[in-house]
Amino acid sequence: MIILRILVIGATGRVGSHIVSLALRDEHSVTALVRNPNKLQINDENLHIVEGNVLEKQDIEKVMANVDIVMSALNTDGANTLTESMPLILDAMEKEHVKRIITIGTAGILQSRQTPSILRYQSSESKRRSTFAAEEHHKIYHLLEKSNTDWTIVCPTYLPDGEYTGTYRIERDFLPEGGAEISVADTAEFAYRQMQSKEFLKSRVGIAY
Repeated sequence: MIILRILVIGATGRVGSHIVSLALRDEHSVTALVRNPNKLQINDENLHIVEGNVLEKQDIEKVMANVDIVMSALNTDGANTLTESMPLILDAMEKEHVKRIITIGTAGILQSRQTPSILRYQSSESKRRSTFAAEEHHKIYHLLEKSNTDWTIVCPTYLPDGEYTGTYRIERDFLPEGGAEISVADTAEFAYRQMQSKEFLKSRVGIAY
């Protein structure tokens, strides 16, 4: 296995912390940009915890040096952190010639099965009353599409904590038919495996049981 230098953004979140653990298990070099270092209770010689803010250009640029790949597990926090940080991340990636980024999105930005010309969150398939999170992830999708990066957006549906099973369905651009949930652990494991795969470059991937 090739040892990678991975920048994890959103490392203290549910999916992000799983990704950090998987990367350290395989002895990759992990840099985690976090607002509160005390939230990441992992001691490992291959983990470099940097206190900073994804909304600060200099903080992003500082951690982007000597990175092979970016994993973003940032979620929507009721504010615009997701959409305000991505342009900074993409600019820093371009400056440092980092090509690969994998992000965790939402099934809402996959195509609707009933009306494939629109996205799920814009259709009757979505049961969520608020579309704010999906709209934020939709903006990220647009930004990545326009970028020069090799991006992949992993799009889980309902995300209970759950155990790792390794048994799930994936589909490019759509949520697997009848898919209702996928555990945090399985989502993280699939996203992590995309680091060494070119199968879903410049693609959204739906994931569900």
